[in-house]
Amino acid sequence: MKARPIYTVLSLFGLISFFAACQSEKQENLVLNGEDQISYNFHIRPILSDKCFACHGPDANKREANLRLDQEESAFEALEESPGKFALVQGDIQKSEVYHRITSQDPNEQMPPPNSNLSLSEEEIALIKGWIEQGAQYEPHWAFVKPEKNLPQSNSEWANNEIDLFIEAKLEAVGLSPNPPAKPHELIKRASLDLTGLPPSIELLDRLANFEGEVSYEEYLDYLLEQETFGEKLAILWMDISRYADSYGYQDDNIRTQWPYRDWVIHAFNENLPYDDFLTWQLAGDLLPNASKEQILATAFNRNHKYTEEGGVIDEEYRIEYVLDKTNTFSKGILGITMECAQCHDHKYDPFSQKEYFELFAFFNNSPEKGYEGDVSISKPAKTPILWIEQEDTEKILSFINHQDTSKLSVSVMGELDETEKRTTYILDRGVYDAPTEPVDPSTPTAIFEFPDQFEKNRLGLASWATHQDNPLTARVFVNLIWQEIFGTGIVKSAGDFGMQGDLPSHPELLDWLAVDFMENDWDIKRLFKLILSSATYQQSAKIQKDHLKIDPENKYLARSPRLRLPAENIQDLVLASSGLLYPEIGGPSVKPYQPAGIWESASSGRGELATYIQDGGKDLYRRGLYNFIKLTVPPPKAIIFDSSNRDRCEVGRGRTNTPLQALVMMNDPMILEASRVLASRLIAEESSSEKAIESAFTRILCRAMTSEEKNLLSAYFEDQVARFENQPDQVFETLNVGEYPLREKDVNSKVAAMMQVIVSLYNLEETITKI
Repeated sequence: MKARPIYTVLSLFGLISFFAACQSEKQENLVLNGEDQISYNFHIRPILSDKCFACHGPDANKREANLRLDQEESAFEALEESPGKFALVQGDIQKSEVYHRITSQDPNEQMPPPNSNLSLSEEEIALIKGWIEQGAQYEPHWAFVKPEKNLPQSNSEWANNEIDLFIEAKLEAVGLSPNPPAKPHELIKRASLDLTGLPPSIELLDRLANFEGEVSYEEYLDYLLEQETFGEKLAILWMDISRYADSYGYQDDNIRTQWPYRDWVIHAFNENLPYDDFLTWQLAGDLLPNASKEQILATAFNRNHKYTEEGGVIDEEYRIEYVLDKTNTFSKGILGITMECAQCHDHKYDPFSQKEYFELFAFFNNSPEKGYEGDVSISKPAKTPILWIEQEDTEKILSFINHQDTSKLSVSVMGELDETEKRTTYILDRGVYDAPTEPVDPSTPTAIFEFPDQFEKNRLGLASWATHQDNPLTARVFVNLIWQEIFGTGIVKSAGDFGMQGDLPSHPELLDWLAVDFMENDWDIKRLFKLILSSATYQQSAKIQKDHLKIDPENKYLARSPRLRLPAENIQDLVLASSGLLYPEIGGPSVKPYQPAGIWESASSGRGELATYIQDGGKDLYRRGLYNFIKLTVPPPKAIIFDSSNRDRCEVGRGRTNTPLQALVMMNDPMILEASRVLASRLIAEESSSEKAIESAFTRILCRAMTSEEKNLLSAYFEDQVARFENQPDQVFETLNVGEYPLREKDVNSKVAAMMQVIVSLYNLEETITKI
């Protein structure tokens, strides 16, 4: 018998684990909703959405038998094609045609039909049967219901704040207990990485020790939240959402100058601008009364999409593409819904019609921007409408912009056509730019929250609608994003899809409580971070217990702190900071770091300023990963290898893969080798012995003290490398000659080269680039 390939066995094991996890989740949900209670939202809707709504859902063009199972009224009506029969009859499975169809073996009767390649499992059929017997009670989709602030009853001794009450209740329900607290050095590093994206310095580690001295953990959080690096860390998330890039995309992909917008985002987070204002300024800062240049600059959020500079394109086609992008970014990044699915037809799963899509589109359809302003030969670094930033602006209201010379800056921002010039928005047949049908006025999906009559039908009114206390999505979506930033996975795993095809919240009551609490406290972002980081949930150890893996392998119930690899940008930041190479300047233009030769040129039209890659030098090589130049057709390869966004569209979350390419980067990237060389030369010169140098390197990089076993292992490796370089002296300079940081002649010796190898090994430890 032929041996079964190992990957086949692993795949089979993975499938078994997946189905076991699914069954476990169903059973757990049943327990949480009462031993015999079946919830439409948490048990039935996901089944119907996956298996039934394509033919019996919101899309009228694809609907069969005029039956909608997503709406209670339709589901209980008499069937048009079967007089006297009903799809659902409350409490009676014998009279419910749905039950007969899903249990039928007749291909002509069976639902879903065999040719759909969909089928229901025995567990799913049992859930639907039980639901009908219990009265087939429909519920509004959870995400479209205004959140309420209810706390579980508890006498918890473990909880630090309200978050922990929800977490503990769910852990008890699934048979888990929380982990013991993390060690102080783990918390110090964890909080620093979460709030600043940087490792704590040796001095800070020594000063904080066990939080038994002059600084408490709470005071440490306050200190981190006041650092300017807080804005840089959080800006990475918002750059992904706002699809920020330094080029226009498409074939020519020439340079653009949107970086003052990035400076504004960093500034806004550091100043703790309330989230409702943060959104309003970005959506409609130009429409505010007596709008300042700062408020207008914020509207660059809407203009970060791709632009074409290719001759021969149709202006209106691309202008429509730009408005579509604005609409989709708003719906995904701010509302957490997949409105783009309704561009060409009614949404197949969510209660959004194509008409409602273009009503939302209409808010963005009256900007005076053009689809085509000329080809790359007459390219401009910003497209109409443009905000011009003078030197005096950067000395006054825009002082946060890091601009070193006296030239004017240009940024693409929003503007609004005069009443006499305003466009009429039409529903576009199949979403095609040149196929207008009926006209529509600006409005929002009624299933979410009715657009109030008192709001102006422009982007400012849309911002007011989005941040209204009755809007069920905006606050939920943002607190979920922050939860995802900290714990790796949101309370709703599908952070960009709160609709019926999205994941159900693991802790729905906690999500609602956080959303309401966030709004009640003036949309205070820093307070939200501190609340989460102050919880006992956050402060748990990351140690994995056997029962964790058995009951909750994904750790969605948080019986332990998650182990998460750092984002691509923060891996760079950690290496630069721990080596002493980091240039800490805040803001300013993007920089071009080390990059393999030929990558840009192979993906370029050969025209424009970015046809050839010109690497920056000096201190610019040592800036944070946030400032790496993003060329849309060729994003920074190292960052992409570590799962960063390519920025060509709005993204609200990143994957975390584990590939051999990542190990190759960590072992061979010039920046990592250069950082290792620079740190090695400093430690050999400053420390009294190689043991002290190794100890210092270890603490700087891993933010903890070595164990005796680690000390012996690293010391032996160092001595081994010293012997190697002494036996092969020709390799010393070859090893050390990496990067542009000056290599002093006195540092070209076997000890520095050996210490460099030790430090490279430390940077390649899994623990180094993992938040534990």
